Amino acid sequence: MTETPKTKLYINPDKINYFPGYKLNPEKLVGAPQSVLPYILGCFYFKEEYEYYDVVKPYLDIPEPRKSLEEIKQELDEKFEKLIENTKNKFYQSKYISEKLYNTKFNRIIENFEYARENGYFPVKLKFVSDTGLSVNNTTTSFEIRCGTNHAGYYTIGAGNVRYYMNEKPNWLVRNCAKIFFDFTWKSV
Repeated sequence: MTETPKTKLYINPDKINYFPGYKLNPEKLVGAPQSVLPYILGCFYFKEEYEYYDVVKPYLDIPEPRKSLEEIKQELDEKFEKLIENTKNKFYQSKYISEKLYNTKFNRIIENFEYARENGYFPVKLKFVSDTGLSVNNTTTSFEIRCGTNHAGYYTIGAGNVRYYMNEKPNWLVRNCAKIFFDFTWKSV
């Protein structure tokens, strides 16, 4: 077997910190006047030693100088302080809103019980009446569906929380089938 000769890499010490210059940005040249054109022709990198550097400088990609550790630490501390302040404000807002909602709901419950004590039933929560005569009443304990104004009776569904009012009383067979198959109980008005 023949061994391949190992080559040594020679590094020129003059080229270690080689800086070609700042790169020309073609996007910045879009609005440049024609008077700048002769200074940039044929070059893509420009160093500060270039005699017309001040003319060409606005069209170069010059990186921002690096920030010191103190500046970075100060910016980070400011961001953390702002974030902590925002978090405290949001917690305060959510606490205030939740307390307000709790108080309003609790007051509403107390008002409903007082109303029920005076009138013997809880107040109607939702009442929808359409142009066709269909109305829906939603109380705290039941849901009613009414069609028209003349009611012969209603079906109670399940435990009686849902009532469906009808204008005509169904016959005996329909009432019994509804009771057996669907647990709908008929009650005359």
